[in-house]
Amino acid sequence: MRILGWPALAFGRLADNSARTFLEPVGDPGLYGPDSVAWRVHANPVALAAGGVAAVILQLGEPRVRSGVWDHSDFRKDPVARMERTAEAALITTFGASAAAQARIAMVSRMHARVAGVTPEGESYSALDAELLDWVHLTAGYGFLNAFLRYVDPGLSRADQDRYYAEGARVGRAFGAVDPPTSVAAAEWRIEAMRPKLRPHPILDEFLRIVATNSPLGLPGLPLQPLLVRAAIDTLPPELRRDLQLSERPLVRGAVLATMRGLALAVRGAPNEAVRQANARVGRRLSI
Repeated sequence: MRILGWPALAFGRLADNSARTFLEPVGDPGLYGPDSVAWRVHANPVALAAGGVAAVILQLGEPRVRSGVWDHSDFRKDPVARMERTAEAALITTFGASAAAQARIAMVSRMHARVAGVTPEGESYSALDAELLDWVHLTAGYGFLNAFLRYVDPGLSRADQDRYYAEGARVGRAFGAVDPPTSVAAAEWRIEAMRPKLRPHPILDEFLRIVATNSPLGLPGLPLQPLLVRAAIDTLPPELRRDLQLSERPLVRGAVLATMRGLALAVRGAPNEAVRQANARVGRRLSI
C-alpha cells in the first residue's frame, strides 16, 4: 500500500523524462490546473513535507492501513528512495501533464492490486478496500491543507479550503476512493468518525524515528528532520495526538511554528523544478 501522504521535502531531483512529464504538451492544465487551490497548496514544499508526515501518522494509526504499508513496503530498508519515489508521485499527479498524471495513477493502482493480507489482530485487509482508500486519500489532503494553514498561509479562506477538497475528490476517485470529502466539514466529520478505530503502535514510533534520522536531501537535510517530525505532530489537533499517544512538546511548539513559517517563506523564491516547469507549460508566471 503506497504511503500517499508523504512527499518528503519535495525538493528532490526530477527524473530524466521530466520535460515530457511537466513541460509537455504545452497548454495542458493537468488534473488540477493552474487556477486550482491544489497548485497553490502543493507548490510549497514545507506544506507538503509537514503535511505529508502528518498524513502518514494518521494512516499508520489505522491497523489495516498500517499492516498494508509495513508488510508491503521497502520503507524500512531504503527510506530515502521511498521518500523520493513518493515525492515524485505527488508532484506528477498535481503538476504533471494529464497523460503523465493518469499513467502514474494507473501504476499505483496496479501496485495496490497486489497488496492484501491479515493484520496481527487477525483482520483481513486489501489495498483496494474502499474504506481504506477513502482514508488514505482523506488523510493526504487533510495533512497538506492543515500544514499549509499552519505554516504557510493561515489566511486561506474557508471557501478556498472547501474548494481544495472538492478539487481533490476527482483525483481521489481516480485512485479508487469511493466517497472522498468535498468540504472541510465533510473531512472533519470523517476523521471524527474514524477516531474510534485509530490506535497507537510501535510501528508509528518507528516511522517517526526513521523520518527524524533520514533525509532525501542527504546530510544537509538531516538537522531539519526532527523539526519536520515535530511540525507534523503539531499540525494534528490535540484529540488526535492523544488518540495516537504522540509526544507533546509545548515548550518548543512556538519555536517550531516560527521556524517552519520562516522556511516556508524562504522557499517561496526557490520552488521545486516540477512547479517551475508546470507553470511554464501553461504559460503562467510563477507565484507561490
